[in-house]
Amino acid sequence: MTGFLSRRTFLLAAAVTLTAAGATACGGAGADADGAGRITVRIAYQSIPNADLVVKNQRLLEKALPEADVKWVKFESGGDVNTAVLAGAVDLGLAGSSPVTKGLSAPLNIPYKVVWIHDLIGDNEALVAKPGIGSVKDLAGKKVATPYGSTSHYSLLAALTAAGVEPSSVKTVDLQPQDALAAWKRGDIDAAYVWTPTLGELAKDGKVLITSRQVAQQGRPTADLGVVTNDFAAKHPEVVTAWLKAQDQAVAQARTAPDQAAKSIGAELGLPADEAKRQLSELVLLSAKEQTGPEYLGTPGAPGKLAGHLHDAAVFLKGQKAVDAVPDQAAFGRALAVEELGRAAN
Repeated sequence: MTGFLSRRTFLLAAAVTLTAAGATACGGAGADADGAGRITVRIAYQSIPNADLVVKNQRLLEKALPEADVKWVKFESGGDVNTAVLAGAVDLGLAGSSPVTKGLSAPLNIPYKVVWIHDLIGDNEALVAKPGIGSVKDLAGKKVATPYGSTSHYSLLAALTAAGVEPSSVKTVDLQPQDALAAWKRGDIDAAYVWTPTLGELAKDGKVLITSRQVAQQGRPTADLGVVTNDFAAKHPEVVTAWLKAQDQAVAQARTAPDQAAKSIGAELGLPADEAKRQLSELVLLSAKEQTGPEYLGTPGAPGKLAGHLHDAAVFLKGQKAVDAVPDQAAFGRALAVEELGRAAN
């Protein structure tokens, strides 16, 4: 793990340079209004079967903001989203709690804040191993794939530690879910910690050793979070409110009309609606009102327990040499966009 940080920092710097160059080539206007007064909103999303895909597929934000140009940009992991934010290429986006923790910690210190909980991760992320590997303890000396810096990576390290396995005794490989599936089929890896829909493919001929729901029960919960850059939130509060209301609308649909929501999610993921509905059911979705509660983001002056979870994750990541320093819990509290959420929840 010692060489992990320097390697990732190098790759991050290179990726930022490339992404920034791409943004400049596209005009680099970002979220600023163009000559006609239109605002461009750049949203990072991932292939995760939650309500964010309902917002995208049903164009809920575009309908709420007809005078804005909404651009959805797909990313493979939260680490990639962090890179794009650093490059100034996106304004809002989805990233797991582990990459967000890293983003708010040194050396990244990304100027963004958490404005939404897309989902609480449960059985939709898991560690799957080849036949013959019966437990997490059996992974010592094995090769395990996971996207570095993701919630899956965090949960893998937590699962190994809880099982008494020294993470350095496991050969981890930095692979995105689809690349991990290809390596699995070639026989290049012994196990993988990834999320749906790739997880379902691995589980067809593998054994699930532990899920993120079980890791959470061991004291290491994870979530998919919505982030907004500080600059965008300050310049365009009305857009942030509209985005939050669209997310809240999609969550309500997923709860009350899951077949309709699943149809949209399936269309985005290339899955049958019934399979999309099954994967959706593995997540816990929260309304805007629920997220203002003390268990989650909280309210102005009373940040919720999410701040403590992010701080605990930072302490753990520091122990794994994945971050340089741990901000105090108050810093994570200040990074919760409770005012923005409160406006949308009312």
